[in-house]
Amino acid sequence: MALEGRNIILTGGASGIGRATALLLARNGARVFVGDRNQEAGAELLAEARTEGLAIQFGALDITDMESARRFVGGVHEQVGRADALVNVAGWDQVEPFLQNTPDLWDKLLDINLKGVIRMSRLVLDPMIEARRGRIVNIASDAGRVGSMGEVVYSSAKGGQIAFTKALAREMARHNITVNCVCPGPTETPLMFAQVGENAAKIVQGMLRAIPLGRLAQPEDISGPIMFFLEDRAAYITGQVLSVSGGLTMVD
Repeated sequence: MALEGRNIILTGGASGIGRATALLLARNGARVFVGDRNQEAGAELLAEARTEGLAIQFGALDITDMESARRFVGGVHEQVGRADALVNVAGWDQVEPFLQNTPDLWDKLLDINLKGVIRMSRLVLDPMIEARRGRIVNIASDAGRVGSMGEVVYSSAKGGQIAFTKALAREMARHNITVNCVCPGPTETPLMFAQVGENAAKIVQGMLRAIPLGRLAQPEDISGPIMFFLEDRAAYITGQVLSVSGGLTMVD
């Protein structure tokens, strides 16, 4: 199997894109350490994993809290020595016009969507550098590539995540550690529908008209590209940003 024997940390893995990715990686031989704040959904993920005999472990993780992140990563390192890869999926958004945003909302969006990725990446790097091997895959958003109405600070955080990916890839290349980024377009998850609220049906219809492939992404559409960056065949790829949007954002 493509990921046989790999130890992979995955944040935000209890639902949506993270859950689909955790299952895919484990089905391809990886041992996946899933961290998430949603412990109820994490228990449901573990139950599904057990029925398939998959090597998935779950632990509580708040990526906005450095000590929580340190405990989680430290626990993985105690078990397996180091993580072969980190997949930063955890994210959050609240859709509303920028002029209605509060400073507290700005801080929350940046803390989860940008600083959380920075925290987790820093915590896994030392053992990877020592081993001269590692992969980091960040899950940003096409909102960070082209901007999105109602998501100004979220777009800023995801754009920062893209820049972080490229800059860290340059620094880590000498250590044989690759850093890449997957940017989903509109994806059918519980979080997406919570974000758009009461206007969900109208907004989704507008999205469907704009997406050349004529449908929203499913979480499984995103998990495959994530896995690609973790495979041996992607060993010579670093600092890249891959849009997975059904053709919605065709820009350089």
